[in-house]
Amino acid sequence: MCRHIAYVGPETSIGQVLTEPAHSLVRQSWAPQRQASGTVNADGFGVGWYAPGDPVPARYRRAGPIWADLSFADLARVVRSGAVLAAVRDATLAGADAEAAAAPFVSGRWLFSHNGAVAGWPDSAAPLMSGLPPVELLALEARTDSAFVWALVLHRLRAGDELGTALGETVRQLAEAAPASRLNLLLTDGATIAATAWGDSLWYRTEPGRSAVVASEPYDDDPLWQEVPDRTVLTASRAGVLLASLDDPASSPTLDSARPGGPPSSKEPCT
Repeated sequence: MCRHIAYVGPETSIGQVLTEPAHSLVRQSWAPQRQASGTVNADGFGVGWYAPGDPVPARYRRAGPIWADLSFADLARVVRSGAVLAAVRDATLAGADAEAAAAPFVSGRWLFSHNGAVAGWPDSAAPLMSGLPPVELLALEARTDSAFVWALVLHRLRAGDELGTALGETVRQLAEAAPASRLNLLLTDGATIAATAWGDSLWYRTEPGRSAVVASEPYDDDPLWQEVPDRTVLTASRAGVLLASLDDPASSPTLDSARPGGPPSSKEPCT
């Protein structure tokens, strides 16, 4: 239903992450290679990034396709950041809530994206609404499943959950209420990236001590890219990557000991 990507690392132009690679997010908007549902992501896009010394991210979103926005192409060329999250959207209901429904969603220092769909929306999610304060429901940015998923995640973050815990517990909660859902979630605070693989593709590329990229699919042919197993929660930073199973809440995270120039030694080979 969507494609998304997050990066943390040395400051670079956001174009180097989003537009310049051979299979960049822009190309994925009209020619995704590993998308489980849908073929074209033309129902909006967005990018969030962090300026040096400012913990609150900036955000640029539009309701149309990313390839048609000439202003974004210029912005991507000159804006530089050490942390970026971006997404292109294939809407479940075309045109629903327009720009307001485009990821990333933002609150405080957090940026969030959902690749997938809540099965049976909105009826399946109705029992979960009682767990949110009325003011948080009234503050939903759009009337979409992704905006509601963000509200569930944000509620946990505000209660003090770590990024990976907030995503993992939200996915378990939604999967129990709507078992056929696709719940690939992506979250960053500008220093750490958390993501879930649940029903669609997810990959990561890390150079420990330098950078990490987490994306729906690789943007080039670099052998450092590794696929994330389905039903996994991932936490990544410049220091490395941790993977944990979502099927077993008691499982311990596995450290990806990837080294520049070789694949990880501890791991076998979107709404």
